[in-house]
Amino acid sequence: MSDSNHDASSSRRRSAVTILTNLAQGSAPFISTFLLIHLSAPVMANLGGSSLSSQVMLLGREYYQTSFGERYLLYAPLLIHTGAATLKRLISPRPLRRKTSPLAVTGYTAMLLLLPIHLATHRLYPTIPAPPISALGPSELDYEFVKAGLHAWPVRSALLYGTLVLGVALHTADGLHIIYTTWLPGAKDALFGLSRRTRRAVAGALSVPVLTGLVVLAREPLLAFASMAERYGAVFAQSFVYRF
Repeated sequence: MSDSNHDASSSRRRSAVTILTNLAQGSAPFISTFLLIHLSAPVMANLGGSSLSSQVMLLGREYYQTSFGERYLLYAPLLIHTGAATLKRLISPRPLRRKTSPLAVTGYTAMLLLLPIHLATHRLYPTIPAPPISALGPSELDYEFVKAGLHAWPVRSALLYGTLVLGVALHTADGLHIIYTTWLPGAKDALFGLSRRTRRAVAGALSVPVLTGLVVLAREPLLAFASMAERYGAVFAQSFVYRF
């Protein structure tokens, strides 16, 4: 390949990397907004148990669980963020951060492994119309559903929820740092004055109310009727995670 062809190819690749970087970073605020709304519900369990969590969750669904919101404010940003980051790693003309970096590990663990399990269990499987699930409605799919999973499969549910929450928090902390330093290149090693270790400590601390909220939910008695608990159990049984 001639030098001119090589230079043209490198230029196109750099342009593609820039576009992918903008797509990955531009989709992040939509995901962050969803997370703030979605995770506020388990946080509220610390104050009012599953009743308050369910009320906050129903309010939050007005933002993202509509025909427009779920498609364009949740699924599209998730696909764009994950796809752009993956393609950028594949075509980048220079080595990116190593695959074992905290950003990469938390990103791919959360987005490609745990999040699909979470979405399938909490969003897709409940819509199955055949009995015994019989398409759970939005009002039926409240935090009694979460409690049912925590009661029947305490270790697995705690690991899935806990790992997902911590992974997303750490990924967000490092991701915000990258976005910040991309647009403000003079700020090399700090995010709003915080060191890397402090950023991650803050991310862990912000996860605590979510995790303690799940503990509160796990300690509450299950208030669902037996017939509803059976439908909940059938939903969880659709996932391979809860079958073995």
